[in-house]
Amino acid sequence: MKGFDTGIATTTIAHQSWINYMGHPSNGLTGAVVAVYIAGEALGALTQTAIGDKLGRIRFMQMMCIIATIGTAIQTASVNIGMFLAGRVLAGYAVGGLVATVPIYLSEISAPNHRGLIGGISGCGISFGTMMSNWVGFACGYAPYGSTQWRLPLGLQVPWGVILFVGLATFMPNSPRQLIRIGKVEQARKEYSRIHRDLASQEVQREFAFMLAQIEYEMQRELTSLGEIWKLYRHRVLVHWRADDDESDGGECHSAILYKSLGINSHTILALAAVYGTIAFASNAITTKYLTDQWGRRNMILTGLAGIIVVEIYAAVMQREFQNTNNKVGKGFAILGIYLFVVTYYGMLNSTTWLYGSEVLPIALRSKVMGLAAASHFIVNVAVTEAGPSAFANIRENYYYVFVACSFFFLVLAWFYFPGNPNSETKQKSLEEIAAAFGDKVVEIGEREMLDAGVKMDEEKMEMEEGRNAHLEDVRGV
Repeated sequence: MKGFDTGIATTTIAHQSWINYMGHPSNGLTGAVVAVYIAGEALGALTQTAIGDKLGRIRFMQMMCIIATIGTAIQTASVNIGMFLAGRVLAGYAVGGLVATVPIYLSEISAPNHRGLIGGISGCGISFGTMMSNWVGFACGYAPYGSTQWRLPLGLQVPWGVILFVGLATFMPNSPRQLIRIGKVEQARKEYSRIHRDLASQEVQREFAFMLAQIEYEMQRELTSLGEIWKLYRHRVLVHWRADDDESDGGECHSAILYKSLGINSHTILALAAVYGTIAFASNAITTKYLTDQWGRRNMILTGLAGIIVVEIYAAVMQREFQNTNNKVGKGFAILGIYLFVVTYYGMLNSTTWLYGSEVLPIALRSKVMGLAAASHFIVNVAVTEAGPSAFANIRENYYYVFVACSFFFLVLAWFYFPGNPNSETKQKSLEEIAAAFGDKVVEIGEREMLDAGVKMDEEKMEMEEGRNAHLEDVRGV
């Protein structure tokens, strides 16, 4: 939803059929199509901070699915620019809430050894949406003049909210950690057993007992004062905020502006954008599958930031040398910079930053701080987007050096501030064990806790066996 809804608006407002149908909106109203969407995202993320814990992960995401479906339907059926903008606000609101919640939810239901893969799915979903919106935009460039050019792509957004809602209502599990936090320990135990059916019973018992003990310990000292929160958890909060803002500052180099400066026509730009989206998704999916759990989050973030510095310098040099020439080979090397950027950014940072941000926070702050950081991310993005055209017009390729400076600053911070000891890496650790990397206490569970967990796990296992046997007897009787 996030990647598609963001990307498809760009091609929609470029269609002359949309411009004519909407009564030739002013530049301000056209710009508002992007601005109100991002404003909605920020509000949605802040709503997650306010009520995400109260509703729970599943119900909050279901609420956002309903709002997203309404917003995308309104956009598709719009008869004037006001109605279109209203749909954009609602869709942005829903997406902002989901972007702030999905990484938390996926992290909380994942086994430690697969959390990088499962938690990274949210970033891959965004890049997949970007890819699909680019290809749909390219294909609709061939559609006959009329509202089909822009209504069809917008209409393709509508089903996804419904599909996600149904999935959440049927087979997706509740977060055991969230259930423990609101006192539903037995339900949490059942969900944990359901999620970790691949583990031996004893291991499940041990992991659940440890998770329960650690969360109960953190709840005993749960803080409400911002001063106390800052004093106790400032390292983890700052690492989370820094990780999420790392994703904001790379930008996408305003590739369309670069293409135009190199003299490339509009239809070819759409094709290049589609290829860009495809490489983004492929890079994201490959590294999420083969690097995040194996190599570690910190290594990927450092490599991504260092790679962006090199690529941005390369892009600036190539554009300065070839944008005003007839050298087609040189222009090809300038375009190569865009694709080097997408491999680096989507391969190393797109999924990793959101995942790492959700991992390093204690459960009491996970939802609240994630929403605030997501809102910050959206605000930075709109600043970068709005500044881009003017910056390229005035300082041209030197705008890239702004990203170089920002990326270098974040690289230095990440190098010294993100826990660097191999034992402090978040990969292969449960969310509760990660507290030790930041100097926080990790509870040691005794035999009593293990025994209590084991007895209840065995009782549930017996109930499941009895149910299975009864079902087999019924089948045989039939």
